[in-house]
Amino acid sequence: MPLKVRKNQSPQPPPSCPLTECMAIIGGAWTVNVIWSLRAGPRRFSELRIDIPPVSPKVLTARLRELEARGVVHRKVKPTSPPSVEYSLTALGGELVPAIEAIVTIGHRLKGEPVASVSNG
Repeated sequence: MPLKVRKNQSPQPPPSCPLTECMAIIGGAWTVNVIWSLRAGPRRFSELRIDIPPVSPKVLTARLRELEARGVVHRKVKPTSPPSVEYSLTALGGELVPAIEAIVTIGHRLKGEPVASVSNG
């Protein structure tokens, strides 16, 4: 005899739910890593590649464009020869940092590690 399927008692979030919107931003591959790297200040593309070695240039470019379009990252073209581009967090992007730091702290606890300051990564 098959088991009866129980109904989910927790309400499903509506499509415009703030949690769903936030997770749509930080849920992408490498997105949290990009925000984490930019939390200390502006970084050039090549510096982000060093900060996040496993990410491919194609994916990093896609993430940066997506974050810029959502207002999380600011892209500034520097008038140098050759031109260089710096990425930094906007005020909205900076608001995501405490949430990511809290997730890192919980990650340390889950791994059974002593919880240290997350400011050094």
